[in-house]
Amino acid sequence: MVDIRLTNTKTRGKEVFAPIDPQNVRLYLCGPTVYDRAHLGNARPVVVIDVLVRLLRHVFGAEHVNYVRNFTDVDDKINATAVARKERGAEGTLEDLIRERTEETISWYHADMDALGATRPDHEPRATDFIPQMIEMIEGLIVSGHAYAAEGHVLFDVRSYPEYGRLSGRSVDDMIAGARVEVAPFKRDPMDFVLWKPSDDGLPGWDSPWGKGRPGWHIECSAMAYELLGESFDIHAGGIDLQFPHHENEIAQSCCAHPHGDFARTWLHNEMLQVEGKKMSKSLGNFFTVRDLLEKRVPGEVIRFVLLSTHYRKPMDWTGEKAQAAEDTLWEWRVLTKDVQPAAAPDPRVIEALADDLNTAGAISVLYGLKDDPALLLASARFLGLLEADMGGWMQHDLTSIANVNFSVEGALEELSIRLTDLRSAAMQTKDFSGVDALKIALTDAGIEVRMSKTGVELLAGPRLDPAKLGALL
Repeated sequence: MVDIRLTNTKTRGKEVFAPIDPQNVRLYLCGPTVYDRAHLGNARPVVVIDVLVRLLRHVFGAEHVNYVRNFTDVDDKINATAVARKERGAEGTLEDLIRERTEETISWYHADMDALGATRPDHEPRATDFIPQMIEMIEGLIVSGHAYAAEGHVLFDVRSYPEYGRLSGRSVDDMIAGARVEVAPFKRDPMDFVLWKPSDDGLPGWDSPWGKGRPGWHIECSAMAYELLGESFDIHAGGIDLQFPHHENEIAQSCCAHPHGDFARTWLHNEMLQVEGKKMSKSLGNFFTVRDLLEKRVPGEVIRFVLLSTHYRKPMDWTGEKAQAAEDTLWEWRVLTKDVQPAAAPDPRVIEALADDLNTAGAISVLYGLKDDPALLLASARFLGLLEADMGGWMQHDLTSIANVNFSVEGALEELSIRLTDLRSAAMQTKDFSGVDALKIALTDAGIEVRMSKTGVELLAGPRLDPAKLGALL
């Protein structure tokens, strides 16, 4: 069996992955808060963990991997969106509008992640379906002395958990000195965090022992992970921005609620994403969603390729140059593997790279060396979620959308191939290849790949096809 080595944030080292139960490998990824479209940074952990799940299923068997990714569908931003809709005259109760918004956003999320070739998890729990379990966990924390009720709130007492701060490598006192924390008169300690908070009549809420209210963000993941994966499971993943406070708080409340469990054994964090060397932000004008890219005709497969081209533990820089290079590469690979049946298994070097702390960049570098074996290239690329049959539609140019184009690309290439063949045959007699060279240059300028061999001439439309220039050659 292949040894998988993963960098565990908790121990700050690369470790051989040994699941608690090889017959039930359990993984939890923090999912989106569903109030708007997923941006490119949201997509990175989804694509990274999708590859990890593919590797785990390859090593342990597809039926022995249990992958959970949640939806946070109760949140102040969701509430604000629903209130704004209500104020604009939308019909229905606030709860109806919240449900409508979250259903809509979840459908967007599914469509966008599907476009990136990400396989859907085994379970996609919604926070609002687990409110009773959250209340039960909070009650237990109060009874055990790890939480306290105050003015309709319930807060976790961080000083009651000596291990608090181990994941992020800081003491509670250091956190207080270096962080902006909400100071409220009902808090015993500035670092205590909310498990439950009150809701007024204008906000959604659930009945609880502490009055009508709603859960804090952190307790949601702890309750859902416990219900679906148990008190101990193998891997918890997410972006590095969630390491503190979200994941730190998850560990504290979960380990105190279930002291005989470990919660997550291995913590996997991907680094942040940049755009053209700068942090993605609306203020810099470089913030965009996955859907923005898809609507600009950047194929989902290209986005996936770029995301996997950088190791997950390194900051990833999205650039237009990288996207163009990825599209060119994928186009070439799809041409090479057209009408080819994939090999029975991927190249072992791809598995080896992924088993070494998910070295996706290393795995992609292996693919570049497989051009002489299209069947193996196809099988290896598909293991990474690339060159899948249902993701290749972007290669089909929609010529009807381009003004003044009224010809078939296939027909044009056939006609020009015959012309180039005739020119070459004549040049072989006259030794004057100027006409051949001129047509080759014009074809290349129109985005056509020209392949000439002893057996004949082959013309292939490339990703930079310019139909207008091609039409001018007819």
